[in-house]
Amino acid sequence: MRSSTILQTGLVAALPFAVQAASGSGQSTRYWDCCKPSCSWSGKASVNRPVLACDANNNPLSDASVKSGCDGGSAYTCANNSPWAVNDQLSYGFAATKLSGGTESSWCCACYALTFTSGPVAGKTLVVQSTSTGGDLGSNHFDINMPGGGVGLFDGCTRQFGGLPGAQYGGISSRSQCDSFPAALKPGCQWRFDWFQNADNPNFTFKQVQCPSELTSRTGCKRNDDSQFPVFTPPSGGGTNPSTPTTPPSSGGGSGCTADKYAQCGGSGWSGCTNCPSGSTCKTINDYYHQCA
Repeated sequence: MRSSTILQTGLVAALPFAVQAASGSGQSTRYWDCCKPSCSWSGKASVNRPVLACDANNNPLSDASVKSGCDGGSAYTCANNSPWAVNDQLSYGFAATKLSGGTESSWCCACYALTFTSGPVAGKTLVVQSTSTGGDLGSNHFDINMPGGGVGLFDGCTRQFGGLPGAQYGGISSRSQCDSFPAALKPGCQWRFDWFQNADNPNFTFKQVQCPSELTSRTGCKRNDDSQFPVFTPPSGGGTNPSTPTTPPSSGGGSGCTADKYAQCGGSGWSGCTNCPSGSTCKTINDYYHQCA
């Protein structure tokens, strides 16, 4: 769901260069409209490549000019743009953003650490990469990608999946409804009720950070000025290595175990499961991210 909440922000210099790291206070909403992310188009920002979009079967598209499924085309948000938990205090994910004092060229593929200040997730941190913007968003507004969060203004899910359950704004109301979602979207849907504790648009403070490889490996997108922002330091506690998924492997551990379908199965620096379940293979998306598909 997207709102028009207007909140104050400040811009603080991260380094003695022209690049500035955005920071301040904001408010969240939630959505999953299945549309091609707006940062998947070429020329939106100074980046190595646009955000990867996928076809209806979650196969990444190499052509950034493919028309969005929300506009009669065949490009959609990739299922791996769903959020996931690293530990009790930290998650990674993606969001549509609009920040005071910036433009789409400064938001696309930038990363931000959100520390929640209200609701059941107060004190937890969600690091997001901006994959979309929205004309209906207010200042300092992060519309968090989460399957089952409601399609909002646009609906590509009917074209891609025949529709998803839940209200247009706000989405589903119980974890059990995630069971009817496509397999690739179930983990992100369940995340909302598990780690996120079904928080309803909680407030947060935010600061711009260098993008963790866990995020850029999924989108394929990295800003050319990314190194000029502060390195993200995970919060203490939680007990899980930030590079290790919290979903337990199907069997064993390390390279001998089997990842779930649509989960990561390889890539530079990957130490998790490398086998894929029957009917899927480990496909190279980019140097850092291989996926069971």
